[in-house]
Amino acid sequence: MRVREQEPEKRTAEQEDSNKDLIKELGILTTGTDFQSDVQYINIIGSIEGHNVLPAENKATKYEHLIPQLIAVEENPKLKGLLVVLNTVGGDVEAGLALSEMISTLSKPSVSLVLGGGHSIGIPLAVATDYSFIAKTATMTLHPIRTTGLVITSETTFDYMRKTQERVVSFIEEHSRAGRDEIVRLMNSNDNMSNDVGTILFGREAVDIGIIDEVGGVSEAIGELRKRIEDAEGDD
Repeated sequence: MRVREQEPEKRTAEQEDSNKDLIKELGILTTGTDFQSDVQYINIIGSIEGHNVLPAENKATKYEHLIPQLIAVEENPKLKGLLVVLNTVGGDVEAGLALSEMISTLSKPSVSLVLGGGHSIGIPLAVATDYSFIAKTATMTLHPIRTTGLVITSETTFDYMRKTQERVVSFIEEHSRAGRDEIVRLMNSNDNMSNDVGTILFGREAVDIGIIDEVGGVSEAIGELRKRIEDAEGDD
């Protein structure tokens, strides 16, 4: 009898350890068997880590952790939609674009919500979903692509950087209401930031320009996603 009483406690402790690991490594919160959601929630926070490992003190989202989660959205019949929550300073361009392409090509409804900030390569990630929200106090920074480390100052290098920036601009243009000329103008503005090139957009400004669809928070984002899930099921 004593053994039976201890088993539930043991399972609960194991579940708590598992939850802590998921929150620490992937930003996923699960409440065990008491709550079963048909929506996949993905957090993109801190710096987006790509092929190079960032220093341990950096808060980072590893793209190799997100890829299987995105595939699960497409493959798992129990998952009906995706909510992407962003508070990121940006990061690896290749990794960010790869994740953006995966999100944009999902067959199931998807919604994004920018809280705090969705800067740099975080912008393509925010616009990759079917519909996007940004909090009133959140910001987004549009700027030219950056490079670090050894740079060979040849025309070939500059040509590659121009082509990479074109990939970013084209993706934003294709997946938002913002026009190409406006995106390029904001990226290359030199009168908005005192020590950098680019433009900082606050919540309402990002919507007015057409990069983000609507100002809102958690309830609005989940409500929009639920509506899209219902519409998708109705079409079936």
